[in-house]
Amino acid sequence: MNEIFGLGASELAQHIRGKRIGVKEVVEAHLAAIARLNPAINAFCTVAADQALEWARTSEGALLRGEDVGPLYGVPIGIKDLTPVAGIRTTWGSTLFRDHVPTVDAEVVVRLKRAGAIILGKTNTPEFGAGANTVNDVFGATRNPWNLTLSVSGSTGGGAAALASRMVPLAEGGDFGGSLRTPAAFCGVVGLRTTAGLIARHPSALPWHDQAVAGPMARNAEDCALLLDAMCGASATSPLSIDPPWRSAHAIVAASADLKGIRIAYAPDIAGIGVDAEIESGCRQAARDIASAGASLVEIEFDLSDGRDAFLALRGAAMVGTHLDRLNRLDELGVNLAGNIRDGLALGIVELARAERKRAEIWHRWRLLFERFDLLLTPTAPVPPFPVEQNYPDAINGRKLSSYIDWIAPTFLVSLAALPAASVPAGLTSTRLPIGLQIVGPRFSEPRILTAAKFVERSHPIGLPPLHA
Repeated sequence: MNEIFGLGASELAQHIRGKRIGVKEVVEAHLAAIARLNPAINAFCTVAADQALEWARTSEGALLRGEDVGPLYGVPIGIKDLTPVAGIRTTWGSTLFRDHVPTVDAEVVVRLKRAGAIILGKTNTPEFGAGANTVNDVFGATRNPWNLTLSVSGSTGGGAAALASRMVPLAEGGDFGGSLRTPAAFCGVVGLRTTAGLIARHPSALPWHDQAVAGPMARNAEDCALLLDAMCGASATSPLSIDPPWRSAHAIVAASADLKGIRIAYAPDIAGIGVDAEIESGCRQAARDIASAGASLVEIEFDLSDGRDAFLALRGAAMVGTHLDRLNRLDELGVNLAGNIRDGLALGIVELARAERKRAEIWHRWRLLFERFDLLLTPTAPVPPFPVEQNYPDAINGRKLSSYIDWIAPTFLVSLAALPAASVPAGLTSTRLPIGLQIVGPRFSEPRILTAAKFVERSHPIGLPPLHA
């Protein structure tokens, strides 16, 4: 059992298809891990044990009958509690939906089931994803497997914690301002923000919105690519959706033997808010180390700090659009979500127009950067994990922060341009907490981003959190 739940997704898939491990055995091992570890960590807010075991029984029969099975056949996955799964409670972390059970799967869930993945349950999130610490009034706080007194960030915090603690080998999530990347950084896993349209977003109140995307999370880059392949593709349900320009991201990442010919830039602080010295030093060293895999590296200054207000304005407008039918219930919502909506309601048309103009300017700066370089590396989170009781870190290098979203500017300035980016573990701090390195690329560069991530994780292995040491 212990050996099974420690395996990665790619290994599990190979063992299952080779009939060396049974699907039911895999599911039971992971459910046992959840039963043992989740009470302390609170990564899973709803465990669908009966459904998972039934899916396992049905799936196992398919293989024995010689039927064609998908690439994730029998591999367990956690689904973020913002993503509807038919027959499994989905609350969006909100007391308004405490007992809600959807009857229809989200499009991404349809694809994951088609690929053969087995859903173990829903992973915790702040209310409607509005928070950079995974806490809500329905299920409480998710705690960091590396130190249970600390935050996992948000909003895909439950998924990141479940991965790091080995409760599950794969997790689905979403990213608007950094919701896949900052939890990945805090928990020492890989989280990939995808190119807008690559993964169909349905249902969605704002299907044309290109800053909020779905994406994969895993314990390593190859598994993240495997999950990406299963999630992406055009769909009639989503107006921005498009097929990827590659056949298999996993095949590309797995086959890459080096980074020869890849031009990489490293920038220490793209948001102009400062970065903890130990984190910056670790990220800089990781960037330098992957040059040994054949990439060229140039250290640059790349300042996008003037785009912060534009993102906040556009986020506010999106919050109003998403929650338009709840505007008369703001007093029933948490402080983070209600505050975002109120900020959006206070905006004027000139402010929104100015934000769109600034966004265009920021996009062209990224475009010109990627004419010179293939990838940009920069710290994912400017601070190490903070106490779980805090809504957000107080300060960075003595500079006071005014809201929960200020400190995630290094990730949301990537979202502002709707670009893909991953966070990959780049070592540990002196107190043995993960450091996340953000790898940003142009649109549809996910295979290249994850290939670079593979070499970062190889040169800076972080091992297991203390509960498994």
